[in-house]
Amino acid sequence: MSMFAELPWIWLGVAAYAAATLLAVFGAARGQRRERTVAALLLVGVTLFAVAIGVRWERVGHGPFISMFEILASNLFSLGLVFGVAYWRLPVVRPSAVVVLPVLLLLGAWIVAVKPVDSFLPPSFETPVLWFHLVLGKLFLGTCLVGVGVGGVILLRRTRCAAWFAGMPDDGTLDMLAWRVMLVSLIFESLMLVAGAVWAQDAWGRYWAWDPLETWAFMTWLTLAFSMHARIGYRIPPWGGALMIWLVFVLAFLTFLGVPFLSAAPHKGVV
Repeated sequence: MSMFAELPWIWLGVAAYAAATLLAVFGAARGQRRERTVAALLLVGVTLFAVAIGVRWERVGHGPFISMFEILASNLFSLGLVFGVAYWRLPVVRPSAVVVLPVLLLLGAWIVAVKPVDSFLPPSFETPVLWFHLVLGKLFLGTCLVGVGVGGVILLRRTRCAAWFAGMPDDGTLDMLAWRVMLVSLIFESLMLVAGAVWAQDAWGRYWAWDPLETWAFMTWLTLAFSMHARIGYRIPPWGGALMIWLVFVLAFLTFLGVPFLSAAPHKGVV
């Protein structure tokens, strides 16, 4: 297999996400709902990234979770897949594509600029628990992105884009939906932390050491838990709840895609 054979699939996947983004945004601006076409393009993009991951996996011999290129590819696949399922099963979520798809397109622009260097998987990482840890992390970030999309609609309704979402339920209903999704996200993140501790014991002989990624992952969990407590215990308006959801996602985004590459701890370059 030729070197970097996965690149054409990556570029095509980014192009599919870009087409879906443009169609969703311009369709909303013109009052034209192109949901089937957007869904089809999203499915094409997810499939192309799955093929790219498979091709690279076959070439380098391990899954996409070591280098920045691999982590971006796996997140473009998993985030697109989770949002795609929500888009299919929850019609009320579909207009939030104008918020979610630009985030995917941003990741797509990022991966195009990253060198697809080959990586090496340390033998100590090859434990079954690693897969539970990684999958739960992807589900956490994916469901969080769905909540971000719904919260983004609430915020955009306070701008000139309000007409784009005229057919959606009121802010109170959207707020309740967004926090239900975030509750699922909290469950996935909690299980991710538990699985990560078990994996750390297998890989490094300790459950927790407060290395930078562990610390920031726990801070993300605390922020989400506190936000849910504040949402339940205080009369926070829907726009305030939406801002808290965005804060959680930004913190999670920086934790997963920033901290591992700025740290010299065992987690360096691994998500």
